[in-house]
Amino acid sequence: MNSSFHLTEGSWQEFKQSLTDVRCQVFVVEQQVPEALELDEHDPHCHHVLVTDAHGRPVGAGRIKADGHIGRMAVLKDCRGQGIGTAMLEALLAYASKHGHTRVCLHAQLNAVPFYARYGFVENGEPFMDAGIPHRYMVKSLQ
Repeated sequence: MNSSFHLTEGSWQEFKQSLTDVRCQVFVVEQQVPEALELDEHDPHCHHVLVTDAHGRPVGAGRIKADGHIGRMAVLKDCRGQGIGTAMLEALLAYASKHGHTRVCLHAQLNAVPFYARYGFVENGEPFMDAGIPHRYMVKSLQ
């Protein structure tokens, strides 16, 4: 990852405001997802990753549920293409492996399918709508 970024891992309680800031900017403001759908009851029970820039500004967020479902991957628009998404995904995959998961899954927005495919995720099933945005279910074996 770019040395001007810093990735940390932890709980919702530790990073709630920073994670909320990134996710609301990307999903609620940029993609028009209702805030009530973006922040959910799963957050307090997930393992989260947070990326900050050289000035400490939160620029990336992601999470993994106890069942191995990766989600809420978000990078601020002005920071995309710099390896932040890759660093977050690699951290979440390492966490899943360390905690005994043999497979992980996610719901990828259609424009993000090629990104996840580069890391071994395979499309499964038909496209579906989530919060008004087309998605694909994708899975990856960790064995």
